[in-house]
Amino acid sequence: MPKSTVRARRTGTTVRKNERLDVRVSPAQKALAQEAAMLQGRTLSEFVTASVQQAAEQAIRKHKVITLTAEDSRAFAEAVLAPAAPNDRLQALAERYKQTTVTE
Repeated sequence: MPKSTVRARRTGTTVRKNERLDVRVSPAQKALAQEAAMLQGRTLSEFVTASVQQAAEQAIRKHKVITLTAEDSRAFAEAVLAPAAPNDRLQALAERYKQTTVTE
């Protein structure tokens, strides 16, 4: 099977596309995707590829990025800039760590 190479539009670099992604969809899902692709002036493959990439990036970003309200952001910044003094338990744990950790 020949391998396809495509020139990336934004970067101008050549991207080898030799992986396949096979899915089964209902006739209604295919018709919907075909209509959306046509409205955007893309082939069905281009539309599906772009849509999958966008959905994947969004899902990954949702799990990797924490969004805070202004109030939460202020509370976090205050805790970082002016942390509470360590309590007795934390000091005991730190001492225990020092005693059990081998340093070179």
